[in-house]
Formats: sequence, structure tokens, C-alpha cells
Amino acid sequence: MAMRLWGLLLLLLVPGLCAAGGQPTLQELIDQTPDGETLALSPGTYAGPVVVTRPITIDGQSKATIDAGGKGSVVVLKTDGATLKNLHLTNSGESANDIDSGVQVRGNFNVIKDNVMDNVLFGVDLQQSSNNIVKRNRISSKPDFPLGQKGDSVRLWYSFDNKILDNVSDQVRDMVVWYSANNTISGNRTSNARYSLHFMYSRYNLVENNHYVNNSVGIFLMYSDGVVVRNNHIAHAAGPTGVGIGFKETSDLIIEGNEILYCASGLYIDVSPYQPDTTNRFTDNLIAYNGIGIRFLNDWHSNIFKANRFVDNLTQIVVSSGETANRNDWEGNYWSDYEGFDQDVDGVGDSPYELYTYADRLWQDVPYAQFFKGSPLLEVLDFLERLAPFSEPRLLVRDKTPYLKLLAENKAVVVQSQRPEQQPDAAEDDPADVSNALEQLKSSLEN
Repeated sequence: MAMRLWGLLLLLLVPGLCAAGGQPTLQELIDQTPDGETLALSPGTYAGPVVVTRPITIDGQSKATIDAGGKGSVVVLKTDGATLKNLHLTNSGESANDIDSGVQVRGNFNVIKDNVMDNVLFGVDLQQSSNNIVKRNRISSKPDFPLGQKGDSVRLWYSFDNKILDNVSDQVRDMVVWYSANNTISGNRTSNARYSLHFMYSRYNLVENNHYVNNSVGIFLMYSDGVVVRNNHIAHAAGPTGVGIGFKETSDLIIEGNEILYCASGLYIDVSPYQPDTTNRFTDNLIAYNGIGIRFLNDWHSNIFKANRFVDNLTQIVVSSGETANRNDWEGNYWSDYEGFDQDVDGVGDSPYELYTYADRLWQDVPYAQFFKGSPLLEVLDFLERLAPFSEPRLLVRDKTPYLKLLAENKAVVVQSQRPEQQPDAAEDDPADVSNALEQLKSSLEN
């Protein structure tokens, strides 16, 4: 919609820098803008904090800055139906108790889009607020604060039916969803944070198409049922507690189509699913090049793993209690360390995939030894344990129908540059010979 006449008239009164020579402050301009109208700010820096109490649009036209001067939140929305766009919001206060933010939202049906928020403790804080849209914002926290003392990029508290879309966050603490339901978190990118996304007591949310790289943890769900997590890219959560996706006492999940790469643990499962007679379903996920593919914190059950790809993880599955993961359902997964054949060429191994655990594996028994996992010495010890175990090995996982045709399923990894007439030869197409497929997969992922 074209700029409203009211906004143009106000701009004639204001040269951009605020509150000088008797000219109206930004708060006065906001208060003077009629409901439903647009306040288009001319280039310059305006003094905050400001409070919006009516349904207006504030458009910074990508040239206006609101500076809170280190006090409070830069903008507080105490209204329904307002829009903040194309603004640079900076220099909030530093009070975690007051949740000093770039934008505090205390209303419904508001839109916060295309803003840059930097040197703010929290980015966007929504409390008891529903049907808001937070879209295409760039958010970073206080640059001099250690990671644990920074604020969250987006924080939802008792907030429902909101859409958090296509935001880019860097150097923040977490994105958190507390006691909130029916929210969509899609297309966001986060790096150099602690938790890319953290759920607590939040049900029926959708998480899709996000890109989380170089964070301590990708996604962690705690006491949060009915969440759908699909088509997310999570990589390089590689610290001492690095986890791609973690689950604690969480049920009725759908985890599908995710890429989890180069993490300390790809999946971390603790007493999940928790509710009786529920399942968690893991389908078509790529879990590759992690230290541990899946770490079960305990001997648990009722997870269904179907058509996933476990590729070149240093250790595919670990159960910390030394028990078994075989009380879960494993069906039709691809395992890069499968040693069987496919003589009838149906794409399914002739014998089951079986993974055993050995009670005397040093790196599992001694936590400090995990630092040396993958070193030549421990690999030799692991080989000797498999060759001549000191105790009866325990069956950890049994997949009756291991899948072998990796590239046929992994459409995202098919080499796009291959011409139609360049068909692989018979040896490359042999489902039992997956070495070439693995090399193509690794090359595609690393590029």
C-alpha cells in the first residue's frame, strides 16, 4: 500500500534526528499517528525506548534507527494489529529480569518483519501473545556478553499460533518456546548460538526447513509432545555436549527428512516417548559423519526408525546404560557398515543388519576416554574386542530389512551435473557395492 498522507505530513515536521529544538519526539509521532495509518520515518537515528499502543505501521524504510540508549526494550508493542518493518533497532538495556529486547510483544496479530536488531539482549520476546508474525529479521545479542548470558533471538512464553519465519540469528543464546502451542518455526538460520531451538512444555508445534550450523545444540525437545520436526539441516554441533536433535520425556513426535551431520551425537534420546502407548517416528533422516549416530541415555522403547540413512558415524548406536536399543523398531534403514549381500538385487540385504555392544569397550566405560574415540589406539582396541571379546556381546540393534540402494532413496544427493547419457556402469550400480555411493554422498554433503 502506498505511503499514507498522514505519514508524509509528519515527516515534514521531523528532520530525522529526534527531540531537538522543540520538535516532536518519536514517541510523540507514534502517539499522533491515527489507527491503521503508516508512520514512515525519514533517515536518521531516533531515541527509544518507545511504546506502541494502537494498530499502526512504523516503516523505517531501511534507513531509520531506533536507539534505546541502553535502557529497557527498544520497542514495546502493547496492541493488536501493529506492524514494525525495515527498522534498525539497537542498544537495548541489559536486564534479563526485565527481558530487555529489540521488540517486546504483548498483543496479537502484529507483524515484525525485515528489521535488523543488534546489541539487544533479547531479540523478539512474545508473552501471552498469539497470531503474530516474526519474519526476515536479522538478530544478534550483546557482543561482549559470554554465550550463557546473552539473550534469546526469539522467545515465546504462553504464546500460540505464531509464525517465526526466515529469521537469521548469530551470536545469541537460544531460540526458546515455553508453554506454547501451534506455532510454526520455519526457514530460520542460526549460527554461533547455544541451543538453536529449545522447547519446554510446548505441544503441537511445527519445525521445518531451518538451517542450524555451528551451535552447541541443534534442536532440543523437553516435555513437549506432538511436535513435527522435518526437513531441517543441522550440522557441526560438535562440542563436548554437542547434539543434533535431543529428546527428553517427549512423545508423539514426527522426525522426518532431516540432515544431521558432523555432530558429537546425532540424536540424543532420554526416556522418550514418555507417555504410555505412544511412539516417536523417525523417517527418512540422514544421520551422517557424527561421533555417535544415536545415543540412548537408557534402555528405552517405542521409537520407530524407518528408511533412515546411517552413514559413516564413528559409532552408529550407543546405549549409555549398556543395555539394548532393540526394544525399538528398526525397519528398512540404510547402514553404511552393513556387511551383507543382496543376491536377488531387490535393494534389501539378504541378512539382517546386527550391531553388537561389547561390555569391555573402554571409551564407553570411561567418559574421559571418549576424547580419544576414533584415534588409532582405541580403534585397534575396539577391533580386538570384536575379534576376541572378553564377554558375550549383547545385541544392540537388529534391522531385519536393511536397505542398500542408497542413491536411489537419497534424491537430494544425486549428482546434478551428470548428463543423461552418462550412466554408471554395472559395478557402480551394484547395490552390494556402496563404496562409490558413499563417496558421492560425502562429496555432495561437504560441498
